[in-house]
Amino acid sequence: MSDSEDGEKPKQVFQFIRGSESDGREYDWAEGAEIVRKALAESLNAKNVAFLLGAGCSSLRVNGAEVGIPTMAPLAEEFTKKLEEDVPGLPTAKERQALIDRLGIDIGADEYARNLERLMELLHSLRFSLGRSSLEAAKRDLEIVESIIAKVQGFLWEKCTQGKFAEGDRSVLNLYETFYRKLVLRDRSLPRPWIFTTNYDLFNETAMDRLGLPYANGFSGVVERRFNPATFRYALAEQLDLTSRKWSAVDGFVYLCKIHGSISWTEDDHGLYPIREAAASNEPGKVMIYPTPAKQNASLGSPYADLFREFQSRVVREQSVLFTMGYAFGDEHINNIIYQALTIPTFRLVIFVDPTLKGEIEKLKALRDPRIWIIGGDGPQAGRKAHYFDTIIEQFLPQRPSERIDDAIRKVLEAMSPPRKREEAE
Repeated sequence: MSDSEDGEKPKQVFQFIRGSESDGREYDWAEGAEIVRKALAESLNAKNVAFLLGAGCSSLRVNGAEVGIPTMAPLAEEFTKKLEEDVPGLPTAKERQALIDRLGIDIGADEYARNLERLMELLHSLRFSLGRSSLEAAKRDLEIVESIIAKVQGFLWEKCTQGKFAEGDRSVLNLYETFYRKLVLRDRSLPRPWIFTTNYDLFNETAMDRLGLPYANGFSGVVERRFNPATFRYALAEQLDLTSRKWSAVDGFVYLCKIHGSISWTEDDHGLYPIREAAASNEPGKVMIYPTPAKQNASLGSPYADLFREFQSRVVREQSVLFTMGYAFGDEHINNIIYQALTIPTFRLVIFVDPTLKGEIEKLKALRDPRIWIIGGDGPQAGRKAHYFDTIIEQFLPQRPSERIDDAIRKVLEAMSPPRKREEAE
């Protein structure tokens, strides 16, 4: 008799894969959540800790509706989908056909319909080559390519600035705030944690600002904040004794690297530091949202080269742990850096992801390396997953002492409240 036939709910199970040690083993929440929580607590106390936050961290569905920012796959599908009528802000039928006829490129192909950044790579490469051609036809093709690039930028800017979260819904922002509250529990004697993200949105910055946490994101200045990679060498300390000049690292300091750019970054022609940061650019066409290979500030130039250099430098250090969340290993240039780190014996990689994914995740599982942990599968309730950002934060990350006390007090108050009031509350 099946679960559905005898009235029992399907068992919620997830996997915690650590090489061959637990290959294929499934845990239910009663036995597994605490095992994962203890393992993560130990890893968070490693000498060097870094996090890689992907698009999945800023996406959250509540009652079937997206209250955050869709992940890259649905964004790409929406942008590249062929429509019966032209829609403002999306590629026109004429532009799509011109790319097919003149350059042999279909932006609706599977490769681009699943990954908008892959399409950006293609478009910027085309702009680079067509911009250096002396042929008249190349100039016409360049206009089409630049038009679609501008539309991609505007599309992403709109998705990162408009939505439920911009209309007062705090669900996603609350998750980020909880994440940073738990992150600052790290011992102040250890190096400060690094947050690397491929996301363009401002959830990280907004959460830390609201919590009053100081952070370095590569920009310096007040009236004009400009990119200066030297700021990643800075630390924040407080003076304990004015006479003996004793200093102590400030609790909660975080380093933030947005390796694919941000909707708050724009560029101008100001000398050595041409990249500016504002609250959020109101000119979508000027935002810097992807390491483009066809301009001065490219993946091989500032600021992206500096940011990727920091990423590589941090993960290859001795006794380093990299936690990946909301990232499905779809970016080859990021994967290569992570794979290089795996050549360091003391490096550990903790991946929150669907363990049944093919491609890179399947390859990582096949290594059966005990330094590679893969956590994913069913969540504590139907519809939730163990590798989703909200589950990671609420179920797996260590709980702050004050949170445990608050929970205990809440339970006592609920138990002491009169039955009638408890029934009304229910």
